Amino acid sequence: MFLKKAIEDKNFISFSYEGKVYKKVKPFKIENDVLKCDVGEFEIKDLKKITVLKDRF
Repeated sequence: MFLKKAIEDKNFISFSYEGKVYKKVKPFKIENDVLKCDVGEFEIKDLKKITVLKDRF
């Protein structure tokens, strides 16, 4: 999955979740189909419009 690659490479991501857009988010890890990042925890099945950004942290 490309999200795992983004976590390994420390790339920022952006996505929408329940109608709210999150930009330049730092993904930390995925556990039990839940993405843990600097702005909270999100169920992967509910993420939409996921983009891996070129910027790194």
